[in-house]
Amino acid sequence: MNDQRREVLPHLTDRISLGGLAVSPFCVGMVDNADTIGAAFDAGINFFFLTADMHWPRYEAARVGLANLLARVPRTEVVVAAAAYVTQPEFCSTPFQEVIEAVPRLESLDVLVAGGAYANELAARLPVYHRHREQGFAGARALGVSFHDRRAALAAINGGEIDVAFIRYNAAHPGAQRDVFPLLRPGLHTRVFGFTSTAAHDPSSNLAGDLADDVWIPDITDHYRFALSRVGLDGLLWSPTQPSHIPALAAAMEDGPLSLDEEGHMIELASRRLAT
Repeated sequence: MNDQRREVLPHLTDRISLGGLAVSPFCVGMVDNADTIGAAFDAGINFFFLTADMHWPRYEAARVGLANLLARVPRTEVVVAAAAYVTQPEFCSTPFQEVIEAVPRLESLDVLVAGGAYANELAARLPVYHRHREQGFAGARALGVSFHDRRAALAAINGGEIDVAFIRYNAAHPGAQRDVFPLLRPGLHTRVFGFTSTAAHDPSSNLAGDLADDVWIPDITDHYRFALSRVGLDGLLWSPTQPSHIPALAAAMEDGPLSLDEEGHMIELASRRLAT
């Protein structure tokens, strides 16, 4: 198991290279309040994620927020990814055009993402995305995949087939510690972003079960610290539902990485939750 750890956590204003694009290590997806998009940009985040089909209604606030942002900043100052979850190769184009049409002043997409991918179907649609990138379809300069299959993710990352991989990693699902992070080849150009970082969070604070009263119950932002404490993820796709969540994340990053003991404690609490 790879327990190589970061010395510091990334900042919202940092930039990393993704297919020649300079993006923040935090990518904002679904929100409840449209003003969250503008607040994220003002805090230093320039990377945003939309859906092209599945969960379309749940991304309405993000689309509105992005349209509002583009009314006051140049399009070149933001990087926008969109994911399509259809698996038939012939349907891997139109959904992206519909996103562009739905968001005023968007005009193009920077990253096209094949959503919800598994090994048994990705090989059929990935060539379409390669052609899209080569031809600049919808303005795209990079391609990505959101994976529900870690073995397929590892193969695509190490093979250099994509510019960004989105994988699930959190205290309730820490398997990437075993079968992704230790197996990543050095010098990769593919960026790896985590998603569902807070899946193990229990807002009722009942995870402690029968532990002592003074047991540490992680705050929701500690789950982001968990996801980024190990070397392996370059960034996070996250859903700050309200503008106030933006400075809360920034403050959490200043708290630094978790220790191995803190990480193990969070995994234990998550296992208790799953067992109930």
